[in-house]
Amino acid sequence: MEVNTDSTKQTTMENNCEVDELAQAIAENAIFAAIKTMEEAEYPVKNIKWITHGEFTVETGREQIEEYISTWEFQDYWVHYSEFIQRKDLHHTFYYIYCVRWSIPTARKPMAQVTAAVYFIIKITKGKPADSPIDVSYVFEAQSLIHRQLLERKTED
Repeated sequence: MEVNTDSTKQTTMENNCEVDELAQAIAENAIFAAIKTMEEAEYPVKNIKWITHGEFTVETGREQIEEYISTWEFQDYWVHYSEFIQRKDLHHTFYYIYCVRWSIPTARKPMAQVTAAVYFIIKITKGKPADSPIDVSYVFEAQSLIHRQLLERKTED
């Protein structure tokens, strides 16, 4: 009995194309649903236009962190301050570490007994073009989840 291998190959190729198309449609629907969910979220993640490698200084990094924090929703009685902690020089990268400390001072207890901290790391990669956006991540004190910002290049308005 002879089997027509050309038609079998053709059928297999057609099935593979159908599977690829189906997978792409599923992925596109999932991405669309995720974007729609984020847009409709009660507390959507907000972002800012971050500076580039060429625009970065220790002070502009701190100012950007302050600008980013201003997008967060928190009660008015919380106060915070941000400070540059240190720069780590690794083989191909500089890590600039900042701490934003939060507290609720009162008239009775101006030196807050309870505080919280958020540590920001701005990564500057040596050799990247000056117009590359900086890489920003942060972690809340006593947490292990690292938050990363989707960075867009800062544009002139």
